[in-house]
Amino acid sequence: MPDPADAPARYVFRVRFRLDPKSGLVAEPNRFETVLYRAADPPGEDGWLFFRDNCWRGDLADEAHFRRLTEDALGVPVESVSFSELQTTEAYLADLKAEIAEHLAEFNAESVTEVLRKYLGSSIRVEAD
Repeated sequence: MPDPADAPARYVFRVRFRLDPKSGLVAEPNRFETVLYRAADPPGEDGWLFFRDNCWRGDLADEAHFRRLTEDALGVPVESVSFSELQTTEAYLADLKAEIAEHLAEFNAESVTEVLRKYLGSSIRVEAD
């Protein structure tokens, strides 16, 4: 998977986590918020359906499940995780729309716009290429 900083598109999540030090230790503050980025896989390649499998109307479809996955990835107890947006270039978005158009039946939708609204809501931010 490409580095999210170098990817033409990336998913953005807000994560609130805590530190649980071993017995006899205290961390203050012990709760933190951060932004977590995940590179969006190229349309048509393995993983490109991440948005379909994890998002619904601009939110996480199963926040508890995604919170557990995030805990495993970060190695700390996660209190909450929420989907913020898909940051994308115009070129990536055009490729994504073309790939969605070829697979509309998989989305149970009649148009690409319907698919994007159904899974990402209004949470797409297009940046200049």
